Amino acid sequence: MKKKTQTCGGIFDFESLNESLDKLRLKSSGSNFWNDNKKATLILKKISQYEREIELWDDLQKRNDDLEILFEFANEGENVLDELDNELIMYEDLVEKIEIRLLLGKTEDIKNSIFTIHPGAGGTESQDWAQMLYRMYGRWAERSGFSLELIDIQPGDEAGLKEVTFEVKGDYAFGLSKSEGGVHRLVRLSPFDTNNRRHTSFASVFVYPSITDEIEIDINISDLRIDTYRASGAGGQHVNKTDSAVRVTHLPSGIVAQCQNQRSQHKNKNQALKILKSRLYQLELEK
Repeated sequence: MKKKTQTCGGIFDFESLNESLDKLRLKSSGSNFWNDNKKATLILKKISQYEREIELWDDLQKRNDDLEILFEFANEGENVLDELDNELIMYEDLVEKIEIRLLLGKTEDIKNSIFTIHPGAGGTESQDWAQMLYRMYGRWAERSGFSLELIDIQPGDEAGLKEVTFEVKGDYAFGLSKSEGGVHRLVRLSPFDTNNRRHTSFASVFVYPSITDEIEIDINISDLRIDTYRASGAGGQHVNKTDSAVRVTHLPSGIVAQCQNQRSQHKNKNQALKILKSRLYQLELEK
């Protein structure tokens, strides 16, 4: 396998990736590595990310070698067609996975992804559509090997959701999901209509990269309005009886981020600020 691979976005340099990994491992072995916990954590995450990338390419090399041997056996008359067929399917899936990663060449593509779903006009019908989308993205995350963390959810009055925000965690989660942003439409015979009429429902999906400590987003505290309120819906006595939910409004842009899923007000505030920074980062990318 070549050490450099040509892609649509340039050249993937396998040797440089290994060199970068060696440098990071050298840093992590230093005696004062943990003096700065935040920086050390970022380096360890980067090491883990590089190791997964290299493991993927090593797996491709191994499967390529195995296929060459199987083809040789087949040419010699050995009965290996079933095994060869299975190996080709796995090899094709791996190549497709690597090709997609090579296409996602932007810095933010490898990051986790934050979704926010808002139902459009239409009451219960649209709220039910929002919940269907939430379940759909949850199943997609599970099939893709990602994890899903619920940040904020507001149940509908009768059914469905008034709003939901969640984070999909995994390599290239944002790159693979960023095209989902926009307005989604559903046309169906409504189960909530006693006359069984056809209804059209809309829901807006916002997708933005999850910001980590390696990207600094400066926010002037005077530009923020922070409100606390009592969480709604299920969540136990502590959630429902204290003003633990937090809503953060960025006054210059009008962006609002909120979180009520955590038990403590402090954790909800940190999550809301994380969402706000992610949305501001996405706004700058779009500019």
